[in-house]
Amino acid sequence: MKQGVQGSAGPGRPEGGAPGAARVPAQQRAADALDGFRERDTATHGVRGEHTHAERPLPGPRLAVQRSSVRGQILDALRTALVAGELKPGEVYSAPVLGERFGVSATPVREAMQQLALEGAVEVVPNRGFRVIERGTRELAELAEVRALIEVPVMLRLARTVPAERWAGLRPLAEDTVRAAASGCPATYAESDRAFHGALLSLSGNEQLVRIAEDLHRRSQWPLVGGPVRHGRGDLVADAAEHLTLLEALIARDVDVVRGLVGEHFAGTS
Repeated sequence: MKQGVQGSAGPGRPEGGAPGAARVPAQQRAADALDGFRERDTATHGVRGEHTHAERPLPGPRLAVQRSSVRGQILDALRTALVAGELKPGEVYSAPVLGERFGVSATPVREAMQQLALEGAVEVVPNRGFRVIERGTRELAELAEVRALIEVPVMLRLARTVPAERWAGLRPLAEDTVRAAASGCPATYAESDRAFHGALLSLSGNEQLVRIAEDLHRRSQWPLVGGPVRHGRGDLVADAAEHLTLLEALIARDVDVVRGLVGEHFAGTS
């Protein structure tokens, strides 16, 4: 995912991971051993014990993780892989293979994938793993419409009420999106893009609004069937440039310009 997270999962199916990878610290061994025992108990766990014999090895270095937040780090890495298009729509990925990829047991991977299932990014395939949801341009357009309905009125209200100095304080985040766009990495840009939009909306003081908007934003960044629509470097650079222009209009309290820019921004599903 955001997300330039090292070790994001790639497509494939198993037999091991990349050599020379960093492993989970030694203090996790006992917990991993217990996880391994649990994973063999398929009688009472619908998605445990996925079949992995036909899967190819996953490419890339494993993710070096900290025991204190294994699940969170795996979730971030999977989100990065999703945005980067490394997890393909319609493909099934098993927790044991992804665990081998990251150098951890299947349990934190399975937990992270179940969170993605709750978010609507993947669906459970009993005794196999998780399938990445196939999405089309219509869903992307619907998400953009919902985001516009929620965010545009808030942005126009804030444009009239927030002092210029507070908008100016967001300039570093806008500049971060420009640098991320220049890298050409869609996952890196996605993270900086969400951070900028989240910071804008946080000035409303409405935490629920920020959470809902972030969820919609994240969903709009998932891959589509047939590949990404706007993940070229030129598209990212143009999108990031709109952030700087929007910020200047907010600082100047030019509501008409803000209205036009925000509308165009959502039309581009950024």
